[in-house]
Amino acid sequence: MLINQIARRLELFVGKDLPWTVIVEFFLLTIPYLIVMTISMSVLVAVLHTFSRLAHDNEITALRATGISLARLVRPVLIAGSLVAVFAFLFGDQVLPRTNHRLRTLMSAIGRTKPTFSLKEHVVNEVQRGRVFLRAAQIDQASYLMRDVTIYRLTDRRTTQIVYADSGRMSFDSAQTDLHVSLFDGTAHEFDRRDPGMFDRTEYGTYLVKLEGIGNEFVRREGDTYHGDRELGVCALEDVFRREFREETIARRRAETAEKNGIRSLVGLPLIEPDTVVALPRRSLYCTALAALLPEELAARTPPQEDTLSAVQRTQLEAPARRVTTSGLSPRTRSNEARIQHDRAHSSKVRVAVYKVEFHKKYAIPAACIVFVLVGVPVALRFPGGGLGLVLAVGLVIFSVYYTGLIAGESLANRLTVPPFWAMWTPNVVFGMLGVFLLWRTGRKGVGRSRGRARDSIDSGATSARSPA
Repeated sequence: MLINQIARRLELFVGKDLPWTVIVEFFLLTIPYLIVMTISMSVLVAVLHTFSRLAHDNEITALRATGISLARLVRPVLIAGSLVAVFAFLFGDQVLPRTNHRLRTLMSAIGRTKPTFSLKEHVVNEVQRGRVFLRAAQIDQASYLMRDVTIYRLTDRRTTQIVYADSGRMSFDSAQTDLHVSLFDGTAHEFDRRDPGMFDRTEYGTYLVKLEGIGNEFVRREGDTYHGDRELGVCALEDVFRREFREETIARRRAETAEKNGIRSLVGLPLIEPDTVVALPRRSLYCTALAALLPEELAARTPPQEDTLSAVQRTQLEAPARRVTTSGLSPRTRSNEARIQHDRAHSSKVRVAVYKVEFHKKYAIPAACIVFVLVGVPVALRFPGGGLGLVLAVGLVIFSVYYTGLIAGESLANRLTVPPFWAMWTPNVVFGMLGVFLLWRTGRKGVGRSRGRARDSIDSGATSARSPA
């Protein structure tokens, strides 16, 4: 996995003249992510290796001959797996979000350094992470001249700007900290993503796009308060989808009210107002206890931003929303308002699904430590003496199927096809049921009946003892 990270990010460092400390820091910050992803794999490998050796050396047979059941043998391993799962959960909730945030800010700083070096022709290049994208048919790396240029700018959560140009030139300011893109002979289109009826088109001879923080030298900028879904802990994720749940519910109610008022106005009935009082889901016991034990640390994990909530915003979240009067709207305006509110409700529902997937993932992946104990023990006992080949083969198959299920579930949940809970927990449920069944079957049939040398010697000894009689 580390080699995969290196291969994926290698071109990020090429031609940037970065200090070696930055490169070392980058790879150190990827280690927590690898720990979270591989800690359950380590449990599976340990269980397969240990019980395969125990069965091969007839230790399992000797223990069971003294009256120790398979359930009693598995019990301490389940306890150890549970402890590892608790550690993995706390590590993924408290450490991983911080390192992911620092890693993203570091990658943004690296990406802002000499971005013109990595621009490719006929490709949509990400110039400013998540906000500005550029495509050009021709790019001269020596003079920074471009032909047939298109720039996509996501200026905020609502507005998108697309600028077309016949040609353009890139340059840096005198301090080498900001990138200036001069465009010539084109048009600029700007529209509101929430209101398709709003559109603006401007023709120009010269158009200047200033991109701050994108320079010719590596500059680290602190104070980035934005946190993506993988940069939030469990409690911050709860706050986010509680807010999005509220927005989705209110938007849906307003859409339904606008549709009803359109009909009521036609028949002369009095108009009604939407109910904007929303009962929010309760916080989990873990977050309630964490807020009581570590209030300052918890507050530090939820900085005021558009994706998390401050203490004041949490108070406002519990209050009823401001009522919007619709009595003066025409039927056509009410129809447009209903469509807009339906779109807002759908967008909020998608965002809720994205954050809930990450929320359940923080619990599901650590829980795999317990599930892999249930699966690993009967598989190892079924093939005693498998050695390294068994560990590699079975571990690869189980882990590939498990993470394929996680990736597929995440994709389906983000499309609102499957509930986020089942998208993340289905692999655990399937493998857990399979492990319990295999353990039950192994306990009934016994372990290594014809494979253990000790069992063979016992059988032969018993035969010779019966012969004289």
